Amino acid sequence: MIEVEHLSKVYGSTTAIQDLSFRVEPGEILGLLGPNGAGKTTTMRILSGYLPATSGTARIAGYEVHEDPMAVRQRIGYLPETPPLYPDMTVEGFLNFVARLKGVGPGDRPKQVTSALDRCNLLEKRHVLIRKLSKGFRQRVGIAQAIVHDPPAIILDEPTVGLDPLQIIEVRNLIKSLAGSHTVILSTHILPEVSMTCSRVAIINQGHVVTTGTLEELMVQLTGGNSYELEVAGSAAVVQQQLQQLPEIQRIEFSPSKTAPHSPNQTIAREQMEPASPVAAGSSRLKLRIIPHSEVDIAPEIAATLVNAGLRLYELRRVRASLEDVFLELTTEERAPDVIETAGGAA
Repeated sequence: MIEVEHLSKVYGSTTAIQDLSFRVEPGEILGLLGPNGAGKTTTMRILSGYLPATSGTARIAGYEVHEDPMAVRQRIGYLPETPPLYPDMTVEGFLNFVARLKGVGPGDRPKQVTSALDRCNLLEKRHVLIRKLSKGFRQRVGIAQAIVHDPPAIILDEPTVGLDPLQIIEVRNLIKSLAGSHTVILSTHILPEVSMTCSRVAIINQGHVVTTGTLEELMVQLTGGNSYELEVAGSAAVVQQQLQQLPEIQRIEFSPSKTAPHSPNQTIAREQMEPASPVAAGSSRLKLRIIPHSEVDIAPEIAATLVNAGLRLYELRRVRASLEDVFLELTTEERAPDVIETAGGAA
């Protein structure tokens, strides 16, 4: 439904986006996720026909945005970060005005306006002046004007910015209800919005798309999917010696502890697990993180190995990777120090 290929936009000496490529399938909600200044709004403006691209192509429903802009505009609904509302019009009057601009015929207009009012839970506000509405309701009116002509593609730029938690939930549920009958591309820098609303994610950073995929795919591919956090009493050297017997373990990361002075976030590779390691110096209670090779749950094997070795296990929990982990991994340059993979792992 939406195809972006090698899209770039340059303002003078500043490159806003460079060589962007991604697709949004029919009925899908794609989250365009990135930090402030990553190029999300520029991308949205190009897709809506508001800005011309410097190079590359963008197609919506088979029409190229800048070769056939009128055909594209008939097939998209666009909500910019600031909703384009006329505050002195009533909600229903404004939607009638927008439907007329969008080419909805006089015979279909009342039905389309009523449908948009109903879907956005605005029927009780249809005769209220827009300037008298709360910010949450104004945002709903903004979404209603984007869908009043029933377009196949909807483009939403930061649709929940500035809303309170209850309003965010209401707008989020509204966006989710659009899936299937509409193809939606949603830009945001708010991580929960993506995890709660979108079926697939494209992460953009410094004008580049760094990855795309479902949340599950990204979490598995980029963070290993899951890990185990442990607190155990005993010698660090013994802990290392016992755990390295489990072939399912990719690496072990020891965290700072009050009773075991060692380098923070130091990762111990199998071939480097020696008693002379700094983490083994006089430790009696350790906190560590284990990264497995696969998604198979190895918590029972970890617990049995440590307990059978005479070590006291205080805590063992499986931790699923989060969208925040993926986002930070792809959009920050800093990485944890002294990370060493085990044999067979990738550095």
